[in-house]
Amino acid sequence: MKRKQSRRAFRASNTELKSSKSVLRESEQRFRLVADTAPVLIWMSGPDKKCTFFNEGWLRFTGRSIDSELGDGWAEGVHAEDLRRCLDTYTQAADLRKGFRMEYRLRRHDGEYRWILDIGVPRFNQDRSFAGYIGSCVDITDRKLAETALANVNHRMIEAQEQERRRIARELHDDIGQRLALLAINLSQLQQYAAPEIRGRVGELENQASEIATDIQAISHRLHSSKLEILGLAAAMRSFCNEFGEQQKVEIEFETHDLLDPLPPDISLCLFRVLQEALCNAAKHSGGRHFEVQSWCMPNEVHLTVSDFGSGFNKDAAKASRGVGLISMHERLKILNGTLSIESQHKRGTTIHAFLPINSASISEPN
Repeated sequence: MKRKQSRRAFRASNTELKSSKSVLRESEQRFRLVADTAPVLIWMSGPDKKCTFFNEGWLRFTGRSIDSELGDGWAEGVHAEDLRRCLDTYTQAADLRKGFRMEYRLRRHDGEYRWILDIGVPRFNQDRSFAGYIGSCVDITDRKLAETALANVNHRMIEAQEQERRRIARELHDDIGQRLALLAINLSQLQQYAAPEIRGRVGELENQASEIATDIQAISHRLHSSKLEILGLAAAMRSFCNEFGEQQKVEIEFETHDLLDPLPPDISLCLFRVLQEALCNAAKHSGGRHFEVQSWCMPNEVHLTVSDFGSGFNKDAAKASRGVGLISMHERLKILNGTLSIESQHKRGTTIHAFLPINSASISEPN
């Protein structure tokens, strides 16, 4: 009796196992059917980070066989300049069991490298053990080309803007500024021969002319800083902080350490413009009277922070308003592969942080 029960239990268990395997095969077949008909490139990997599956879309795109792509074979099609970054991104994400997004160039079947957006999602077994990744890729070459074209347009616009700044600065300094200075001299001479009853008024006009000349000179320097070209970034930023603080009646603490000079001119100009824009915004909107400016270099990168201790603001609302100041800073940094981050808290102030990569071979010794 017990033997019959055991045989029935074994047959039932065996039937259940066969049924489970059948369901699993059907599930895998459905997945492969969906994956092979999907309009994207799909891949899968195991817990050892080795790739175990590529859909027909991937194989058609690369023109390679499944055997050539499995394991680490797929990496042979990645552009040499992107390979290390690509592998590091994947490996670090796998070690942390986290998803990732990365862009890299992958060789197409005709030999052309195309930009790919690769999104990897971690997979887990029922016991929550790591099972590997499933990833999907789309060709974003057209988007990258459009971004490059837009960046070139923005670059040319900024260059044109800088040329116009130089022209206006020269006219203000060499023409209007000189004429105002001459006017102040003439008024000073006139005061000596003026009748006593109008001498005071002439002195007031002389002072007004001198003040206007000083303001014109300050505007000229903001439009184009000769100190930036002659003395370098650190000296130009320190000078601007001093002049701006006196003009706006605010206190600005400027600190620099390990700042390398001379930096490439485009990087120096970019950071100087970000400093100008950030301080002008802070003085206008923060309500604070004390600001801190810091700039420093690390290996192959340069940083600038501008902090106030004012009212703070809503970053999302500021982005939605499309203020020219923030857009200008973002675009200038983006052209040089830099980034701009903003930290702001209500009634606790705002910090603008600009970061730019630099080539260490193009710079010399620190100040």
